[in-house]
Amino acid sequence: MIELFYADTPNGKKISIMLEEIKFKYKITVVNLNKGEQFNSKFRSISPFSKIPVITDHEKKISIFESGAILIYLAEKSGKFYDKKNRILINQWLIAQVAHIGPFLGQHHQFHHYNPGKSKFGEERYFKISKSIYKDLDARLEKSKFLAGDEYSIADIATFPWIARHPIHDIGLKKFINLSRWYEDISKRDGVIKGFDALKNGIKIPKI
Repeated sequence: MIELFYADTPNGKKISIMLEEIKFKYKITVVNLNKGEQFNSKFRSISPFSKIPVITDHEKKISIFESGAILIYLAEKSGKFYDKKNRILINQWLIAQVAHIGPFLGQHHQFHHYNPGKSKFGEERYFKISKSIYKDLDARLEKSKFLAGDEYSIADIATFPWIARHPIHDIGLKKFINLSRWYEDISKRDGVIKGFDALKNGIKIPKI
């Protein structure tokens, strides 16, 4: 049994989508970020930076923090979405998501959507970077069906929930033909649909 310590954020959705895709039995323990539950000592014992997601594999009696590490662990455990012959490329696109795509789109969310008007510099900086991320992903997907080649992988699973916030990015996903094609293809996957609504609140994947 996998226990997923979860909040309904792009990073949380990465793992619920992965668990649905590999069809592992799991349970969700919600961490209420608004109430500061991520800072309690029990949670910090498995998440030293007070961040979700974290998983505990009760069969192996091990906890793993950081979404990229969790995806790799689940991919290796299941034997899915992490082709041995293509791991160097998958790792590059996975790390690009956790180190670049997610952090910068996250800052764009903060300045542009949640706290507009507080920092013109911040709004302009992260809007520009976010638009470049869309362009760079679109350029990659012009040459490749998925981010790491012809096969769907954990790199796509990691990236998708961040692009799924495109309605608050105000960049215009539909202007990026290849990125839109990729987004729509992944949106139709049963595991993605279920994992996106992990708490069964009726949350739908945003359309383009």
